[in-house]
Amino acid sequence: SLVFLGSHDSFSFYIDEASPVGPEQPETVQNFVSVFGTVAKKLMRKWLATQTMNFTSQLGAGIRYFDLRISTKPRDPDNELYFAHGLFSAKVKEGLEEINAFLAEHPKEVVFLDFNHFYGMQKCHHEKLVQMLKDTYGNKMCPAIFAHEVSLQYLWEKEHQVLVFYHSPVAVEVAFLWPGQMMPAPWANTTDTEKLIQFLQASITERRKKGSFFISQVVLTPKASTVVKGVASGLRETITERALPAMMEWVRTQKAGESGVNIITADFVELGDFISTVIKLNYSLDEGEDDTT
Repeated sequence: SLVFLGSHDSFSFYIDEASPVGPEQPETVQNFVSVFGTVAKKLMRKWLATQTMNFTSQLGAGIRYFDLRISTKPRDPDNELYFAHGLFSAKVKEGLEEINAFLAEHPKEVVFLDFNHFYGMQKCHHEKLVQMLKDTYGNKMCPAIFAHEVSLQYLWEKEHQVLVFYHSPVAVEVAFLWPGQMMPAPWANTTDTEKLIQFLQASITERRKKGSFFISQVVLTPKASTVVKGVASGLRETITERALPAMMEWVRTQKAGESGVNIITADFVELGDFISTVIKLNYSLDEGEDDTT
Protein backbone atom coordinates (compact mmCIF):
# COMPACT_ATOMS: atom_id res chain seq x y z
CA SER A 1 0.00 0.00 0.00
CA LEU A 2 1.78 3.10 -1.25
CA VAL A 3 1.57 6.55 0.34
CA PHE A 4 0.35 9.41 -1.89
CA LEU A 5 0.50 13.12 -1.22
CA GLY A 6 -2.51 15.37 -1.63
CA SER A 7 -3.31 19.05 -1.36
CA HIS A 8 -6.22 20.28 0.78
CA ASP A 9 -8.58 22.54 -1.23
CA SER A 10 -6.36 21.84 -4.21
CA PHE A 11 -7.71 24.47 -6.55
CA SER A 12 -7.71 27.39 -4.14
CA PHE A 13 -4.57 28.80 -5.82
CA TYR A 14 -6.96 30.03 -8.51
CA ILE A 15 -9.33 31.97 -6.21
CA ASP A 16 -10.68 34.98 -8.04
CA GLU A 17 -11.13 38.08 -5.86
CA ALA A 18 -13.40 39.63 -8.48
CA SER A 19 -15.94 36.80 -8.21
CA PRO A 20 -18.99 36.66 -5.96
CA VAL A 21 -18.78 34.84 -2.63
CA GLY A 22 -19.34 31.11 -2.94
CA PRO A 23 -22.79 29.69 -2.08
CA GLU A 24 -21.43 27.56 0.78
CA GLN A 25 -20.37 30.59 2.84
CA PRO A 26 -22.55 31.51 5.86
CA GLU A 27 -24.69 34.64 5.88
CA THR A 28 -22.24 36.48 8.18
CA VAL A 29 -19.50 36.15 5.53
CA GLN A 30 -21.91 37.17 2.75
CA ASN A 31 -22.82 40.31 4.78
CA PHE A 32 -19.15 41.08 5.57
CA VAL A 33 -18.32 41.03 1.88
CA SER A 34 -21.38 43.05 0.84
CA VAL A 35 -20.30 45.83 3.26
CA PHE A 36 -16.52 45.76 2.77
CA GLY A 37 -16.36 44.63 -0.87
CA THR A 38 -12.92 44.05 -2.40
CA VAL A 39 -11.03 44.57 0.88
CA ALA A 40 -13.07 41.77 2.47
CA LYS A 41 -12.37 39.47 -0.47
CA LYS A 42 -8.62 40.16 -0.30
CA LEU A 43 -8.69 39.18 3.40
CA MET A 44 -10.82 36.12 2.60
CA ARG A 45 -8.30 35.03 0.00
CA LYS A 46 -5.54 35.02 2.64
CA TRP A 47 -7.58 32.57 4.71
CA LEU A 48 -9.07 30.53 1.88
CA ALA A 49 -6.15 30.03 -0.50
CA THR A 50 -4.59 26.98 1.12
CA GLN A 51 -2.26 26.36 -1.84
CA THR A 52 0.18 28.74 -3.52
CA MET A 53 1.00 26.46 -6.47
CA ASN A 54 -1.08 25.91 -9.59
CA PHE A 55 -1.91 22.38 -10.80
CA THR A 56 1.05 21.87 -13.04
CA SER A 57 3.39 22.95 -10.22
CA GLN A 58 1.60 20.73 -7.67
CA LEU A 59 1.85 17.74 -10.02
CA GLY A 60 5.50 18.48 -10.78
CA ALA A 61 6.21 18.63 -7.03
CA GLY A 62 4.67 15.19 -6.42
CA ILE A 63 1.02 15.89 -5.51
CA ARG A 64 -1.21 13.05 -6.78
CA TYR A 65 -4.43 13.46 -4.79
CA PHE A 66 -6.69 16.48 -5.41
CA ASP A 67 -9.45 17.62 -3.04
CA LEU A 68 -12.13 19.19 -5.28
CA ARG A 69 -15.22 21.27 -4.47
CA ILE A 70 -17.47 22.18 -7.40
CA SER A 71 -19.99 25.00 -7.70
CA THR A 72 -22.23 26.81 -10.14
CA LYS A 73 -22.41 30.63 -10.07
CA PRO A 74 -25.77 32.27 -9.35
CA ARG A 75 -27.48 33.62 -12.48
CA ASP A 76 -24.68 32.41 -14.76
CA PRO A 77 -26.04 32.33 -18.33
CA ASP A 78 -23.32 29.86 -19.41
CA ASN A 79 -24.15 27.37 -16.62
CA GLU A 80 -20.39 27.02 -16.11
CA LEU A 81 -18.85 24.83 -13.38
CA TYR A 82 -16.17 26.27 -11.09
CA PHE A 83 -13.87 25.05 -8.35
CA ALA A 84 -14.98 26.74 -5.13
CA HIS A 85 -13.57 27.47 -1.70
CA GLY A 86 -15.25 30.53 -0.25
CA LEU A 87 -14.68 32.56 -3.39
CA PHE A 88 -15.06 31.12 -6.88
CA SER A 89 -11.97 29.76 -8.49
CA ALA A 90 -11.01 28.45 -11.97
CA LYS A 91 -13.34 26.82 -14.46
CA VAL A 92 -13.43 23.06 -13.90
CA LYS A 93 -12.82 22.27 -17.58
CA GLU A 94 -9.55 24.23 -17.62
CA GLY A 95 -8.29 22.53 -14.43
CA LEU A 96 -9.09 19.04 -15.71
CA GLU A 97 -7.31 19.78 -18.98
CA GLU A 98 -4.24 21.06 -17.12
CA ILE A 99 -4.03 17.75 -15.22
CA ASN A 100 -4.57 15.80 -18.45
CA ALA A 101 -1.66 17.56 -20.16
CA PHE A 102 0.63 16.37 -17.33
CA LEU A 103 -0.69 12.79 -17.58
CA ALA A 104 -0.15 12.73 -21.35
CA GLU A 105 3.51 13.63 -20.79
CA HIS A 106 3.91 11.14 -17.90
CA PRO A 107 2.09 7.92 -18.87
CA LYS A 108 3.06 6.02 -15.69
CA GLU A 109 1.72 8.64 -13.28
CA VAL A 110 -1.63 8.15 -11.52
CA VAL A 111 -3.87 10.82 -9.95
CA PHE A 112 -6.83 10.68 -7.56
CA LEU A 113 -9.57 13.26 -8.22
CA ASP A 114 -11.87 13.51 -5.20
CA PHE A 115 -15.06 15.46 -5.97
CA ASN A 116 -16.30 15.77 -2.40
CA HIS A 117 -18.51 18.88 -2.23
CA PHE A 118 -21.09 20.19 -4.69
CA TYR A 119 -22.80 23.59 -4.40
CA GLY A 120 -25.84 24.77 -6.38
CA MET A 121 -25.67 21.74 -8.66
CA GLN A 122 -28.76 20.21 -10.27
CA LYS A 123 -28.97 16.91 -12.16
CA CYS A 124 -28.03 18.70 -15.41
CA HIS A 125 -24.82 20.06 -13.82
CA HIS A 126 -23.77 16.60 -12.65
CA GLU A 127 -24.43 15.28 -16.16
CA LYS A 128 -22.30 18.09 -17.57
CA LEU A 129 -19.44 17.29 -15.17
CA VAL A 130 -19.58 13.54 -15.94
CA GLN A 131 -19.48 14.30 -19.69
CA MET A 132 -16.55 16.68 -19.11
CA LEU A 133 -14.63 13.90 -17.34
CA LYS A 134 -15.39 11.48 -20.21
CA ASP A 135 -14.30 14.00 -22.84
CA THR A 136 -11.09 14.92 -20.98
CA TYR A 137 -9.84 11.56 -19.70
CA GLY A 138 -11.69 8.84 -21.64
CA ASN A 139 -10.05 5.45 -21.08
CA LYS A 140 -7.46 6.95 -18.73
CA MET A 141 -10.13 6.58 -16.00
CA CYS A 142 -10.12 3.36 -13.99
CA PRO A 143 -13.59 1.83 -13.48
CA ALA A 144 -14.61 1.34 -9.83
CA ILE A 145 -13.45 -2.02 -8.47
CA PHE A 146 -12.38 -3.24 -5.02
CA ALA A 147 -9.66 -0.95 -3.63
CA HIS A 148 -7.35 -3.85 -2.77
CA GLU A 149 -7.34 -4.98 -6.43
CA VAL A 150 -5.81 -1.71 -7.63
CA SER A 151 -2.03 -1.92 -7.93
CA LEU A 152 0.26 0.27 -10.01
CA GLN A 153 1.00 -2.79 -12.15
CA TYR A 154 -2.73 -3.23 -12.83
CA LEU A 155 -3.16 0.45 -13.75
CA TRP A 156 -0.11 0.43 -16.04
CA GLU A 157 -1.30 -2.70 -17.84
CA LYS A 158 -4.75 -1.20 -18.42
CA GLU A 159 -3.26 2.26 -19.18
CA HIS A 160 -5.45 3.85 -16.51
CA GLN A 161 -4.11 7.03 -14.88
CA VAL A 162 -7.13 8.59 -13.18
CA LEU A 163 -9.31 7.41 -10.28
CA VAL A 164 -12.36 9.65 -9.85
CA PHE A 165 -14.17 9.63 -6.49
CA TYR A 166 -17.61 11.23 -6.54
CA HIS A 167 -19.47 11.99 -3.29
CA SER A 168 -22.98 11.93 -4.76
CA PRO A 169 -25.54 9.21 -5.60
CA VAL A 170 -24.73 9.96 -9.27
CA ALA A 171 -21.65 7.72 -8.79
CA VAL A 172 -23.81 4.58 -8.73
CA GLU A 173 -24.91 5.09 -12.35
CA VAL A 174 -21.46 5.66 -13.90
CA ALA A 175 -18.85 2.87 -14.16
CA PHE A 176 -15.80 5.15 -13.84
CA LEU A 177 -17.05 7.02 -10.75
CA TRP A 178 -15.83 5.51 -7.47
CA PRO A 179 -18.35 6.06 -4.63
CA GLY A 180 -17.31 8.72 -2.12
CA GLN A 181 -17.33 6.29 0.80
CA MET A 182 -14.31 4.56 -0.76
CA MET A 183 -12.27 7.69 0.00
CA PRO A 184 -12.98 8.53 3.68
CA ALA A 185 -11.30 11.72 4.93
CA PRO A 186 -11.97 12.18 8.64
CA TRP A 187 -11.54 15.83 9.68
CA ALA A 188 -10.16 16.86 13.09
CA ASN A 189 -11.67 20.39 12.91
CA THR A 190 -9.25 21.88 15.47
CA THR A 191 -6.63 24.62 15.84
CA ASP A 192 -4.78 22.52 18.43
CA THR A 193 -1.79 20.64 17.00
CA GLU A 194 -1.77 18.07 19.81
CA LYS A 195 -5.48 17.26 19.28
CA LEU A 196 -4.89 17.01 15.53
CA ILE A 197 -2.09 14.47 15.99
CA GLN A 198 -4.13 12.38 18.46
CA PHE A 199 -7.01 12.40 15.96
CA LEU A 200 -4.76 11.38 13.06
CA GLN A 201 -3.27 8.52 15.06
CA ALA A 202 -6.71 7.21 16.10
CA SER A 203 -7.91 7.44 12.48
CA ILE A 204 -5.01 5.31 11.24
CA THR A 205 -6.05 2.58 13.71
CA GLU A 206 -9.63 2.82 12.36
CA ARG A 207 -8.40 2.62 8.77
CA ARG A 208 -7.65 -1.10 9.06
CA LYS A 209 -11.39 -1.83 9.32
CA LYS A 210 -12.34 0.19 6.24
CA GLY A 211 -10.80 -1.75 3.32
CA SER A 212 -10.75 1.36 1.14
CA PHE A 213 -8.47 4.25 0.29
CA PHE A 214 -7.91 6.53 3.28
CA ILE A 215 -6.96 10.18 3.81
CA SER A 216 -5.06 11.63 6.76
CA GLN A 217 -5.77 15.37 6.75
CA VAL A 218 -2.79 17.11 8.36
CA VAL A 219 -4.86 20.29 8.44
CA LEU A 220 -5.59 22.79 11.22
CA THR A 221 -8.90 24.65 10.91
CA PRO A 222 -9.05 28.31 12.04
CA LYS A 223 -11.86 29.45 14.36
CA ALA A 224 -13.55 32.81 13.74
CA SER A 225 -11.59 34.35 16.66
CA THR A 226 -8.29 33.21 15.08
CA VAL A 227 -9.23 34.85 11.79
CA VAL A 228 -10.10 38.13 13.53
CA LYS A 229 -6.82 38.19 15.50
CA GLY A 230 -4.72 37.42 12.45
CA VAL A 231 -6.95 39.16 9.95
CA ALA A 232 -4.19 40.70 7.84
CA SER A 233 -1.73 37.82 8.04
CA GLY A 234 -3.82 34.85 6.95
CA LEU A 235 -3.88 31.09 7.45
CA ARG A 236 -0.32 30.37 6.40
CA GLU A 237 1.41 32.78 8.80
CA THR A 238 -1.04 32.46 11.71
CA ILE A 239 -1.51 28.70 11.95
CA THR A 240 0.23 26.50 9.43
CA GLU A 241 3.85 27.68 9.80
CA ARG A 242 3.64 27.74 13.61
CA ALA A 243 2.38 24.14 13.74
CA LEU A 244 4.62 22.80 10.99
CA PRO A 245 7.40 21.22 13.13
CA ALA A 246 4.96 19.09 15.16
CA MET A 247 3.00 18.06 12.06
CA MET A 248 6.20 17.12 10.24
CA GLU A 249 7.32 15.02 13.20
CA TRP A 250 4.08 13.02 13.00
CA VAL A 251 4.49 12.46 9.26
CA ARG A 252 8.10 11.26 9.70
CA THR A 253 7.02 8.57 12.15
CA GLN A 254 4.40 7.07 9.81
CA LYS A 255 4.74 3.84 7.86
CA ALA A 256 3.58 2.81 4.42
CA GLY A 257 1.65 -0.46 4.14
CA GLU A 258 -1.88 -1.70 4.69
CA SER A 259 -2.09 -0.70 8.33
CA GLY A 260 -0.28 2.61 7.81
CA VAL A 261 -0.99 5.89 6.06
CA ASN A 262 -2.34 5.94 2.50
CA ILE A 263 -2.99 9.52 1.33
CA ILE A 264 -1.75 12.51 3.34
CA THR A 265 -3.17 15.97 2.60
CA ALA A 266 -2.00 19.34 3.89
CA ASP A 267 -2.32 23.09 3.42
CA PHE A 268 0.63 24.83 1.73
CA VAL A 269 2.25 21.57 0.71
CA GLU A 270 5.40 23.40 -0.39
CA LEU A 271 6.33 24.38 3.19
CA GLY A 272 9.43 22.77 4.67
CA ASP A 273 10.29 19.33 3.35
CA PHE A 274 6.71 18.06 3.56
CA ILE A 275 6.57 16.62 0.03
CA SER A 276 9.88 14.76 0.13
CA THR A 277 9.12 13.41 3.62
CA VAL A 278 5.80 11.88 2.49
CA ILE A 279 7.31 10.40 -0.67
CA LYS A 280 10.17 8.86 1.37
CA LEU A 281 7.65 6.87 3.44
CA ASN A 282 7.32 4.56 0.42
CA TYR A 283 10.97 3.57 0.72
CA SER A 284 10.12 1.76 3.94
CA LEU A 285 8.03 -0.82 2.08
CA ASP A 286 9.72 -4.21 1.90
CA GLU A 287 11.12 -5.04 -1.51
CA GLY A 288 8.74 -7.96 -1.87
CA GLU A 289 5.57 -6.09 -0.89
CA ASP A 290 2.96 -5.39 -3.55
CA ASP A 291 2.70 -1.83 -4.87
CA THR A 292 -1.01 -1.58 -4.14
CA THR A 293 -2.23 1.99 -4.25
